[in-house]
Amino acid sequence: MTDLRYAVIGLGSMGRHHVRNVRALEGAELVALADPFGDKFGVAGDTPLYSNVDDVIAAGVDAVVVAVPTSEHHNVAKKLIENGIHVLVEKPLAATVAEAQELADLAAEKNVVGAVGYVERCNPAISALRQKIEEGLLGEIYQIATVRQSPFPARINDVGVVKDLATHDLDLTAWVADSPYASVSASTKHSSGREHEDFVTVSGQLNNGVIVNHLVNWMSPYKERKTVVTGENGALVAETVLSDLTYYKNGVDRIEWDQISNFRGVSEGEVTRYAINKPEPLAVEHRNFREAILNGTPSIATFADGLRTMRVVEAVLESAKSNSVVNVED
Repeated sequence: MTDLRYAVIGLGSMGRHHVRNVRALEGAELVALADPFGDKFGVAGDTPLYSNVDDVIAAGVDAVVVAVPTSEHHNVAKKLIENGIHVLVEKPLAATVAEAQELADLAAEKNVVGAVGYVERCNPAISALRQKIEEGLLGEIYQIATVRQSPFPARINDVGVVKDLATHDLDLTAWVADSPYASVSASTKHSSGREHEDFVTVSGQLNNGVIVNHLVNWMSPYKERKTVVTGENGALVAETVLSDLTYYKNGVDRIEWDQISNFRGVSEGEVTRYAINKPEPLAVEHRNFREAILNGTPSIATFADGLRTMRVVEAVLESAKSNSVVNVED
């Protein structure tokens, strides 16, 4: 089998990790890199380094990872797709719904694989959580709640916390529940003196009736990544920093204390922490992208997925601005 010829455009905080993973990817040959600001982290080695997307196209590539700032996703990805090149774009797909729509339409027209870097889907804890739900472990799903907070990322200056961090939760929630968003209500806060928001809280409902809550900020002195799915049989808790998954089962023993037993809720049951294989999520993402190119396997976040998530992102920002519940258009 001939190796796919790869390039990475954007050698910043994420781009350098994409370079490492492409080099380690079976069936891939890294033939070009590009960044107008050069090789900041010294990852190029012997790989040719260019300053723009046109030079990368001229190098003759099959697939490109686009890890440039969000505001440049559309322009870079569009040129690549127009030349029939498969593209993995870091999240979010684009800066606006209109740009995301154009990329999704163009990828379909050119029959190229377009993937979005929603790497949390590839986190072992989230993948295992989704599998447990599909197996019916929780029964009917009632609620999905996520927390994502960490110190301020100085690398981000063109978007706020909604398009950067919260977009992960908006994507993985719909993916885990296998249902798009119906409506959202959100509040944001600006605290760093920048143009864009630093905090967001979101409540909403999916089309299948599941209610959702998201707490996201990048002004916390500690890092936390948690997804909690509560259903009729108990709750699954995914801690994605260390990729741990725990099942809290509803209790089945009769409660003898009258004050508690009169409450129509559930009691604590068995707690199971699953032993799961923990490959690097970014390595899984690259394997899935390669397989989608070679064999058409569907285990990627597609441009259509990215477009749907962008619609939710813009609904969240509109809700915060208008102080109202916003329906998500699909």
